[in-house]
Amino acid sequence: MSLPGKTDRKQVGTCETCLYYEYDEEFDEYSCVMDLDEDELSGLIEGRTRVCPFYRFGDEYQIVHKQI
Repeated sequence: MSLPGKTDRKQVGTCETCLYYEYDEEFDEYSCVMDLDEDELSGLIEGRTRVCPFYRFGDEYQIVHKQI
């Protein structure tokens, strides 16, 4: 799911590049692992919320570097 719109100073991205967008082998699909409540999820889907408050760019190299 792509997040619609842009804002000036907040990072905008798509779910596909988010750190919290993970593959679930049980369901054979990707999904957000953040525990969004009903209002947050409906706001993103309907476009009332322009930026996901939990979006973090999922740079795998940066994550591995921090673990060393």
